Amino acid sequence: MSATANWYPNPENPTQWRYWNGFAWTQHRAPRVPPLVPAAIPAPAVAPVTVVTPADSQHVADRSHDQPEASTSVPVTAAPKVPLFGARALAKESVAEIAKLRDDMNRLGMLDIIELEQEKKRLTAAVEEQRVTLDQEAVELGKRLGELRKQVLVTEETAVLQEAGIYEYRHPLSDSIAYRVELAKLQDKIKTMARKNGGAIQTAQDWTVNGSQVQGRKMLNDFSKLMLRAYNAEADNLVRGLKPYKLQSAEERLDKVATTIAKLGTTMSIGISLPYHQLRLWELALTADFQEKLAEEKDREREERARLREERKVQQEIERECERLEKERQHYVNALRGLTDEQARKRLEDGLRKVEKSIDDVDYRAANIRAGYVYVISNVGAFGDRMIKVGMTRRLEPMERVRELGDASVPFKFDVHALFFSADAVGIETEMHKRLADRRVNRVNLRREFFHATPGEARSHLSQLAGELLTFEEQPEAIEYHQSMNASLA
Repeated sequence: MSATANWYPNPENPTQWRYWNGFAWTQHRAPRVPPLVPAAIPAPAVAPVTVVTPADSQHVADRSHDQPEASTSVPVTAAPKVPLFGARALAKESVAEIAKLRDDMNRLGMLDIIELEQEKKRLTAAVEEQRVTLDQEAVELGKRLGELRKQVLVTEETAVLQEAGIYEYRHPLSDSIAYRVELAKLQDKIKTMARKNGGAIQTAQDWTVNGSQVQGRKMLNDFSKLMLRAYNAEADNLVRGLKPYKLQSAEERLDKVATTIAKLGTTMSIGISLPYHQLRLWELALTADFQEKLAEEKDREREERARLREERKVQQEIERECERLEKERQHYVNALRGLTDEQARKRLEDGLRKVEKSIDDVDYRAANIRAGYVYVISNVGAFGDRMIKVGMTRRLEPMERVRELGDASVPFKFDVHALFFSADAVGIETEMHKRLADRRVNRVNLRREFFHATPGEARSHLSQLAGELLTFEEQPEAIEYHQSMNASLA
């Protein structure tokens, strides 16, 4: 017999047909007609009828809103007429058709319920195992990503520090003279290798032109000279224009030049030799170190000259004060010689004692180089309200030093938050700098005594180091700055 499309024997109940939608069994079922048995009298033909259960009808109605589905009607056909002769052949055909249907079921992979359930469990276990594996890989990749991010941060921080002037030496030497000597030795090696057959460039050995090895060698020599000249020109330009904080980019550029020459000379095996390339890279590194060391020495010399100028000013100021006090003392001595009035004598003697005490103080200041005035100043108009300068001066008139700092190099005058004398002004200044070291503005030149801090923070540190201060102005006046702001708004 022939079943309607998509209807097959029910694996759960062999006496039923069941509908297969191409992906799974549905709930549609119908009675199955038993195999035909030959009979002497043919059965009357019965018109096909559609058997649909109420549940099936509701299911079809629900699905019709989503997508069209193949007809779920099951035609139950009556047994075909069995001829008087040939019943055996008809039975054989029916058996063959049943076998064909079973083969189709096997071919379509319709397993029984137990096998399907086992397959489901197997797939579920495989998915879970894969999920656990992926979770472990995700954890490992997360750790690796964290390590790489740390490396990136370190690289970025190094680049930022180098751009800011904090340079890390590749080949640290004692001074610029030592670098100059080392550079001279290195450049001699470079010149030696750059000579003919010195090993600066590599070429093919067997090369012919029109069958001539002589012409081939000449072509190789000409192209080798051209390539080496191009490489050396680029290397020399990089050395001449090198800045210490751009060393890495210069090295990368020289690497690209060597790679380009190797690609262009592939046919004749022409390329810059690795030893020669490493010498030129070393030259770049030493040049950067030399320039940085030279700049450091110049900064130190400049700061030393500034320190000596300040010392000369202090010494001149002390000498002038000593001369003034000595004249004043001599004046009192001369006045006392012929004086007979006791009251006047007592008054002059008091004045003389004060002058002599002042002379002793000046002598003490001249002898004790650690004594001086510690100051905390700021400049809101120039640097904002979160930057201060902490320093000390040995001047007898410390405000002169503050006024010098607010000269034409800054747009506004400095405001004084604290200014007091200390016998150990150098020690207090040094300790203040240590406490504010992580907020230092210039981390290269430590004589630039500016810090990212507020006057209130400075007061807290000073009270611990020098005791409670008699006067401290926490809010800057910034008179010129505020007047300028008001004028700009008017």
